[in-house]
Amino acid sequence: MAYILNLQPSENFMQKLDLRPEYDIVVIGAGVGGLTTAALLSKAGFSVCVLEKEPHAGGYLAGFRRKHFRFDTAIHWLNQCNPGGMAAKIFDILGSDHPNAIPQKRIRRYIGESHDYLLTNNPDELKEQWIREFPHEKEGIERFFKAAKKIGHAFDNFSHFFRTEETMGFFEKMKNKLNLLKFGMAFIPYLGFTGEKGLKKGLNKFFKEEKLHKVFSSDTELIGCLVPIGWAYYGDYQSPPKGGGQVIPEWLKYIIEYYNNHLYFKCQVQTILVENNQAVGVKFHHRGNDYQVKSKYVIAACDVETLYNKMLPQNVISQKFRNKLESAELYSSSVTISIALDCPTENLGFNEEFIHISSEFSTQEEHSGGDPHKSEIAILAPSLRDKSLAPEGQGTLTIFMPAFMNFKNNWLTEQDEHGNYIRNEEYKKLKQDIAEVLIKRVEELVAPGLRSHILFYDVATPVTHHRYTGNKNGSMMGAKPGRQNMQNKIAHYQTPIKNLLLSGHWAELGGGVPIAVKSGANASLLILQKEKPEAFKVLANYMDAKVTAEELLNSGVFKPYDNSWKQELTPAEKLALRKEQGNINP
Repeated sequence: MAYILNLQPSENFMQKLDLRPEYDIVVIGAGVGGLTTAALLSKAGFSVCVLEKEPHAGGYLAGFRRKHFRFDTAIHWLNQCNPGGMAAKIFDILGSDHPNAIPQKRIRRYIGESHDYLLTNNPDELKEQWIREFPHEKEGIERFFKAAKKIGHAFDNFSHFFRTEETMGFFEKMKNKLNLLKFGMAFIPYLGFTGEKGLKKGLNKFFKEEKLHKVFSSDTELIGCLVPIGWAYYGDYQSPPKGGGQVIPEWLKYIIEYYNNHLYFKCQVQTILVENNQAVGVKFHHRGNDYQVKSKYVIAACDVETLYNKMLPQNVISQKFRNKLESAELYSSSVTISIALDCPTENLGFNEEFIHISSEFSTQEEHSGGDPHKSEIAILAPSLRDKSLAPEGQGTLTIFMPAFMNFKNNWLTEQDEHGNYIRNEEYKKLKQDIAEVLIKRVEELVAPGLRSHILFYDVATPVTHHRYTGNKNGSMMGAKPGRQNMQNKIAHYQTPIKNLLLSGHWAELGGGVPIAVKSGANASLLILQKEKPEAFKVLANYMDAKVTAEELLNSGVFKPYDNSWKQELTPAEKLALRKEQGNINP
């Protein structure tokens, strides 16, 4: 079936654009990074205009509605959204009415042909289970969990130093490098163990039991085996807030508009206006009309290659750096199957944990190679975590498979002169066939009878993700942390054009909500440093954990907010209310 984003259009989408002739800041892209930047700068008193090419805010957090069901398109879990976490710290200063992520107790379930293990927020339970099953590996198992806990502790302190060095003086940079070195010490011993042979060698440092190795058969690096356990030790796994991940961008949008700033949708930015090597505004297309808006700053919270290749003159960056961007190591995209069920997901044996299925008979390459018979699979039961996502007595299930754009010649599509992928019948059949195989595997391994309870399902591929986000190859989280991307300086805030900054997943290595929020905060900080030094100092001190949220809000340098956001009912809640009122027609 087709992947449909069927959200209600905003008022701005329905009205003619009422642009001011000039803003302090124009933000390109209404993902979490762009929205965080716009919200913080709005609170600092700037005039801001956000331009988004889609009819809704959120990027990968936008989600979609189908009938009375609500689906998240990309969230597996959240990190750093717990009290004191990096994302929560920024949300706290924007408004105390922000959506709250929900702590998880059951974290991850590892399933293979010969194993089924559950990681909870008490990882020692899994450690003791492994020691009971493999007593000859006790010493190594204990060292493995100790190493993971050390990594978790490093992440637990990460919210104390997430300011970019681009905003720091010399001595601050030296201190920050020291902090980063301390942070990295937990990882450094394990970074070299990558690939099939490297992972085996790394695991052998702890235990040689083949059955334990098979638990991690789809992992590509040792650090990836340790990090989930480390996060679990420190309670850094959260489910999306009630109403799904999309309530986060809805709340950020409300804050931006609270300060009388603007978000406009269906706006395709075509050109960054540049005068004397300085950004002075943008040109964009909206519903058949071309517009131009001036600004002192432009923040590109969009795909970095689109920025440099389509919105700016070709000579802005060197061909050497362009080549580095083209060869950057990116996170994969995915095949995502969003399923509506005629029963609660718990009736089929699901719980709140993220289920990870791997095959002992597939190679690392096959686990992410696109063959649904051999690929790893991830499963979530969102409506079990949040009953508001599905009508009473029904449920939602999401199945993920890692996937890349180059699979079967770009998913049997062709490209037009603008680089858009043309979705033909061959493409539709291919994604349908893959979905059927994945559903069958899940039914056989996890949920007998699943097929008979499916009301409908939608399938997204890398082509879909590229279409809705603009991210290169439909990447889920941008550029990966790693030596090559670090050496090539893929992530950056400052561009060769004065007053043109990056935000979002391309300004930082890594992905997910915390990285997007981090980049949004740092992009804001760079502007405050030049335009409002007093506000810069307070926010920088807050990000460095030198002042509290209360002290920042009482400083008088940021505009007050009355915490007046009211979360809308989900489609399922609206249906329940109509039934209660005796009006069951949509």
